[in-house]
Amino acid sequence: MKFAVVSLFWLCGFISAEENERLPNKCEVCKFLTVELQDALEKTARSREVLEVGEVLGTGKRRKKIKYNTSETRLTEAVDNICERILEYNVHAERPGSLRYAKGSSQTMTTLKNLVHKGVQVDLGMPYELWDEPSVEVTDMKKQCETMLEQYEDVVENWYFHHQDQRLENFLCENHVLETSEQECLKEVWKGDMGDKEGAEEETSVEEEVEEGKIHDAGEL
Repeated sequence: MKFAVVSLFWLCGFISAEENERLPNKCEVCKFLTVELQDALEKTARSREVLEVGEVLGTGKRRKKIKYNTSETRLTEAVDNICERILEYNVHAERPGSLRYAKGSSQTMTTLKNLVHKGVQVDLGMPYELWDEPSVEVTDMKKQCETMLEQYEDVVENWYFHHQDQRLENFLCENHVLETSEQECLKEVWKGDMGDKEGAEEETSVEEEVEEGKIHDAGEL
């Protein structure tokens, strides 16, 4: 049985060249740190659990009761390994600015996987099972996230206990982490329609290359 081979070393070379020039900036790191932390906290916001703290053994004093959803325990649990969640993101190179970082497979990778499922042998210069491993960009964002969280731990605690009437992104990123000139990415919102159109065009382009013979039969290699 013969297979078609799409040689895409040029694509890998392009990505590698761009990675050094397109590592996540401080705005993007802060943006997605707050997205993940806010999401983690929202999952426990309606908890009615009550914690008992402050028991002194042998004194007979009653333990103090506090609501879980306003407790330090809830914040600690939300913050714990929060930057690990950044590794769930992928680079969507077809999208502009900070919108290039999103969960789920990128349109480029989806297109390539669809070709593989159609019997096209796609050569990215790495094993297929490594295609979904975190990219250099995403790994770098995770590291920056950890550094930022450690540096601004007191600010996050201040927001949690005293300023939850404000969005965490505004309180942390706009008021403490970023200069005004560094806040552009906070205004970027994914609407979806543009990406769907560009994604369809990208998939068509790759498939056209297959039809035009810009691939090689495995028997010829």
